[in-house]
Amino acid sequence: MCNFYSQNEKLFSDLNDFIVKVEPSEGALIQVLHRAQQIFGYLPKEVQLHISKKLNIPPSKVYGVVTFYSYFKTEPIGKYKISVCTGTVCFVKGADKILAEFEKQLGIKSGQTTDNLEFSLESLRCVGACGLAPVVTVNEKVYGNVTPKQVCEILDSYKEKELQTNY
Repeated sequence: MCNFYSQNEKLFSDLNDFIVKVEPSEGALIQVLHRAQQIFGYLPKEVQLHISKKLNIPPSKVYGVVTFYSYFKTEPIGKYKISVCTGTVCFVKGADKILAEFEKQLGIKSGQTTDNLEFSLESLRCVGACGLAPVVTVNEKVYGNVTPKQVCEILDSYKEKELQTNY
């Protein structure tokens, strides 16, 4: 924990500032976990242990809450979070082929993140946009009526953004 803590001292300080302002209650752990994930981007073991100590809650309870709610992530998430809807309408319209193409192009499986932390890929049960099926979201942007051929275009647009910001 020392190495992780020293590399992220400012982030832990920000989390501590939040924790001291939280009213002790049943929902305090959830509030702190949400804030910690905003600060760190995910909830590694070191952050969970820190929260356990600061809130005087057993580490097993913190871990139990983190692993129960699908919102919380224990692994780093990419800068661009790609979600492919695999609900019934999207699936019937080829979402499985779109997901397979993203996996092929990125070299990862659903639920994983690229080594460079640029892209994370996941499948969702329903995004509530059946009229646009099949649907893909990248962060907050929604793409409708997606085909496997469009996967490269979508990825290239984000790779291009990265090139522009690095120059």
